[in-house]
Amino acid sequence: MASDPISSPWGERTPYGRGELWPQRINSRLADGVDPGQVTWTRSASVLHSNGDALDIAAQDGRIVGVRGRPEDRVNHGRVDAKDLFGWRANASPDRLTTPWIRVDGRLVPTDWDTAMDVIVSRSTELLDTCGPAAIGFYTSGQLFLEEYYTLGVIAHGAIGTNHVDGNTRLCTATAAEALKESFGCDGQPGSYTDVDHADVLALYGHNVAETQTVLWMRMLDRLEGPDPPKLICVDPRMTPVAKRADVHLAPLPGTNVALMNGLLYQLIDHGWIDSDYIDAHTVGFDELRKRVEEFPPDRVAGICRVPGDDIRRAAELIGTATALMSTVLQGFYQSHQATAAAVQVNNIHLVRGMLGRPGCGVLQMNGQPTAENTRECGADGDLAGFRNWANDSHIADLARVWNVDPGQIPHYAPPTHAMQMFRYAEQGTLRMLWISATNPAVSLPDLRRIRNILTQERLFVVAQDMFATETTDLADVVLPAAGWGEKLGTFTNADRTVHLSERAIDPPGQARADLDIFLDYARRMDFRDKDGARLPPWTDAESAFDAWKTCSAGRPCDYTGLSYDLLRERGGIQWPCNTEHPNGTERLYADGRFWATPDYCEAYGKDLVTGTPLEPTEYRAMNPEGRAVIKAADYLEAHEPPTAQYPFVLITGRTLYQFHTRTKTGRSPELNRAAPQPWVEMSPADSSAAGIAEGDVVEVTTPRGTIQVQCRISGIRDGVVFVPFHYGYWDVAPHTGHHRAANELTLTDWDPVSKQPIFKTAAARVRRIRGVSGPAVAPTATASAPMTGKRR
Repeated sequence: MASDPISSPWGERTPYGRGELWPQRINSRLADGVDPGQVTWTRSASVLHSNGDALDIAAQDGRIVGVRGRPEDRVNHGRVDAKDLFGWRANASPDRLTTPWIRVDGRLVPTDWDTAMDVIVSRSTELLDTCGPAAIGFYTSGQLFLEEYYTLGVIAHGAIGTNHVDGNTRLCTATAAEALKESFGCDGQPGSYTDVDHADVLALYGHNVAETQTVLWMRMLDRLEGPDPPKLICVDPRMTPVAKRADVHLAPLPGTNVALMNGLLYQLIDHGWIDSDYIDAHTVGFDELRKRVEEFPPDRVAGICRVPGDDIRRAAELIGTATALMSTVLQGFYQSHQATAAAVQVNNIHLVRGMLGRPGCGVLQMNGQPTAENTRECGADGDLAGFRNWANDSHIADLARVWNVDPGQIPHYAPPTHAMQMFRYAEQGTLRMLWISATNPAVSLPDLRRIRNILTQERLFVVAQDMFATETTDLADVVLPAAGWGEKLGTFTNADRTVHLSERAIDPPGQARADLDIFLDYARRMDFRDKDGARLPPWTDAESAFDAWKTCSAGRPCDYTGLSYDLLRERGGIQWPCNTEHPNGTERLYADGRFWATPDYCEAYGKDLVTGTPLEPTEYRAMNPEGRAVIKAADYLEAHEPPTAQYPFVLITGRTLYQFHTRTKTGRSPELNRAAPQPWVEMSPADSSAAGIAEGDVVEVTTPRGTIQVQCRISGIRDGVVFVPFHYGYWDVAPHTGHHRAANELTLTDWDPVSKQPIFKTAAARVRRIRGVSGPAVAPTATASAPMTGKRR
């Protein structure tokens, strides 16, 4: 890699050809003055994105001093993302939470664990006695370990019996899970990262992989630089690094993704670029799709999306004539209008082309966080453990058998409550206690003024469990100090189902505890019991929790029964399902054209893509008795908040390569913080010129919900759209002004009706110049936010 992974985040190329093995290239970073021969190396994997790069942690004198990639691992072949090369510095930050805090007379004061836990147990017991289980909710993360999510799911669903359990994965991966359920009857990524090695067309839908999974982009770049490079299609309103390399760059107006996808499907069907034999043998619903997309010829779609019709035709031709098509999808679809409907159409392309289960023929409905997949598997994100179907009584009975509780103890009168509804219940006063772990909703949720009002209600008891003080812990009634990555033991699973083991390299500081230990301590103090009087959960540490999870996953799609800590130590990353039938793991799903979609086995019966209304079991059985893949058509509907004369722009939020989530960790890394120290807004040259705004000017961005002040970056974003990175909280105020700079001051309380994922990419906005400054905006120059001048710092 180049000596500076900040200015050259994708490093040097190691080209390779189609069907060849991706060459190894080892990245490492140690603190200044550290001798690599004097450190202890401990196995782990990346924690600041969803790629799952295998790496080793260097420790010396009880502190983390660096990382290096593992060349033998299937995911990264030795490469490490810039965030991971520098993000470990956060563990040693002097402002770690090291003792519990409780609120006394309106102020947070330090205390001891017994006092803090007694307060939590007392409030929990009071609420259970007076209001019942529905008064308690849990809102967790996409950054804990599998063992912790599973423990939390058992406590919430099995011991307490509350339906209110979700994670911040609702903001990043809920649509991925829902789209997979809608098409294949169950969660689980069909594809594999190795499909990059074999594909002749790569199609990226709303997925700026160059910044969100940089090592996966390195793999794609190496194919693009090698012999027989794949064609590349990019769907993104910004001029991302992916768009710059694309053969076709489609930049639709945000909120029009369904129209675009219908236009592509129209072309595929109209030109006969489909596999009729595969459709007939393995799918249901094609006739409805054919009728629906007839209404979306390229010229109509061009008018809706405001993209050239010839670009739509060219993209469809590349997709339609591919011999091995790989597609990825992320937040540009998931956080936008008609999120699930659009993501399902990507699945439909693969189904009508018969491109699943073969090398190079995969679809990856991507994740945004390192352990988002685990929340879904373990039932900590609005699902039930083991991809069980909440509407199938036999699945509830089976889960009750595993947990040894009465089936009626597991709430299944409705789907598990999604995060946005949980906060609504808190706002209304029926949810009275909210336990927040490893996430910062006071920055990451939409319409922050509303969220602050909810979290500061006198009647809502808030527990916040984290490594650092955040905007959320500042509002909590009890704050619990948590151990971080490298300070505890557990497993986590990446976006292509690869399971890694992360070992404990150092001890957590002060009184901080692993999240697993905190949850188990709570369960013991609450004296939760199964129906025979035994402790619930019965396990005592990470490995016994993993063994219990294996039992829960047995016979389900996410089968872990063939895995163990020892095997993961020996082999590195292994893809589930891993069992007696697949002892080496499973690279791709659905190779035989059989799906986890039979009525008795599927995780979900599906929903109406417009209303989100769940299908009844009898409806699903009648539609899909043989458990085939479901081709679901969707009509295009206009976004709920379109631009107006008063608010002429579409505001979208998103990420930058150098920061993660709300900067709880990356903001404490000097190198990463210098690379992207503050937020900005991106405008196109035409839009900024019309508004009299120059590069670097301080501007006011306003929506019906609020206003922020940031510098303007004139970038390659399409006309009519403005972009603000979401990482920066409301503690981040503009210097000397007190003006907010958090993007979610502007976003609206609205969500996809199917996945319930909040919509961050269709707010109507206006931009007004406040004053000029000397010099360009303080924004990254090597990524999608590169200035139009072409100059790079």
